[in-house]
Amino acid sequence: MYPPALTLLLTPGLVAAAIQPQAYASSADGRYKLSSYSAPVRGTGTPGSNSTWKLTIDDTPSGRKQTIKGFGAAVTDSTVSVFNALPSAQRTALLNTLMTTAGANFAMMRHTIASSDLSANPAYSYDDSNGQTDLSLSNFNLGDRGNAMASLLAEMRRLQPSLTILGSPWSPPGWMKLNRVIQGTTVNNNLDHAYASQFAQYFVKYLQAYQAKGAKIDAITIQNEPLNSRAQMPTMYIYADEAGDLIQNNIGPALRNAGLDTKIWAYDHNTDQPSYPSTVLSQAGGYVPAVAWHCYASSLDWSVLTTFHNAHPGVEQYMTECWTSARQPTPWNWAASFTMGPLQNWASGVTAWVLGTDTNDGPHLTGSDACDKCTGLVTVDTAAGTYSLRGDYYMMAQFSKFMRKGAVVMSGTGSWTYGDGSGLESVAATNEDDGSRVVVIENKFGNEIYVTVEAKSGEVWSGLVYRNSVVTWVLPAAGV
Repeated sequence: MYPPALTLLLTPGLVAAAIQPQAYASSADGRYKLSSYSAPVRGTGTPGSNSTWKLTIDDTPSGRKQTIKGFGAAVTDSTVSVFNALPSAQRTALLNTLMTTAGANFAMMRHTIASSDLSANPAYSYDDSNGQTDLSLSNFNLGDRGNAMASLLAEMRRLQPSLTILGSPWSPPGWMKLNRVIQGTTVNNNLDHAYASQFAQYFVKYLQAYQAKGAKIDAITIQNEPLNSRAQMPTMYIYADEAGDLIQNNIGPALRNAGLDTKIWAYDHNTDQPSYPSTVLSQAGGYVPAVAWHCYASSLDWSVLTTFHNAHPGVEQYMTECWTSARQPTPWNWAASFTMGPLQNWASGVTAWVLGTDTNDGPHLTGSDACDKCTGLVTVDTAAGTYSLRGDYYMMAQFSKFMRKGAVVMSGTGSWTYGDGSGLESVAATNEDDGSRVVVIENKFGNEIYVTVEAKSGEVWSGLVYRNSVVTWVLPAAGV
């Protein structure tokens, strides 16, 4: 079969890579888990009786798109508690697997600023002040859970010095809100603007406290899912023009006056409301270099990111949240798809929800609004002191291990998914440090596909791609 040709434009790297072609695979049937696989060969090869699929790559400078900043997941209170429940040797091995080239080489982590739904009871902020107004924020305190979070992030940064950390709050202190509570009601679940300056200083104090513990935060969003107001978990509703005003007149200046270089990313919610980040950018573009998207729109369409890029070409984009679940099973390729789609549409990074949970998908808050079926990329058996890497981990690692931070994604056409969900999707990038070219192929067919890649430079590469799998080809620099 030959769908519309996929053109992936690749640029020779700064340094020619004297490497042999390689391939690695992770599959739905568990046979492959970031495992070495049959490498592509030069030329058209011999497909035999296998179905075929043709890709073309244009390895010229004109195809350069966005720069990769990293891949990873959300570090929640659940993640911190279950990781810290592991014996020291197991915990060290796990962190090395996640954060170094020995494993996934994750280079981006999103963390929850104080309580989220994946926190044990009770919900909390860093300045609860017994529910009393604290105009000077003199009661600000990370507490045991905040300190443990900062310590884990600092350890991750030591293992991955190029780590990008994004912080997102589910709710500010209750006394800053019109309803005066972190959770419990959706009535007046909004910021009380009498405390707008305290809201801004809350971010300053949090950033300073984390930095003091070795966990410098690179970027924040001012509210996780600002259009999501729920009673039984920490949330807060923020209108688009309200968010723009708060960033422009309060939070942005507060960070700058404190000497902090932390960036502010807009939105942090679904792709069905692109007008929201556009409004924020129109009001506070000087403080907002990037937009964060989630995957939960009822009609998920990652091409929204391309449309947004065309309107705002200088703004970076990230996919910052998409859940994985074992109890309400997400498809075998779900993590691959929510990584592939955004990359094809100008995203510079992807983080899953969530990095780690226990065997009961927790700890989490009680109540029907909190997610009691969100399964981490890592599942920890706290009683046994062991952990397991889930299939979603391997699917994301097929990208993160090989598309290193600083890699440049290349433009392309021709990836194709049929109405029944079968198809082949691909994205490619060039690692700028050695010029190696990475082609990630998501085969959504129940049979093997023989793929041929034709390069504008004259090269041809071909090889077999396993059924229901993600296969990554690592090719030498063009002309080598």
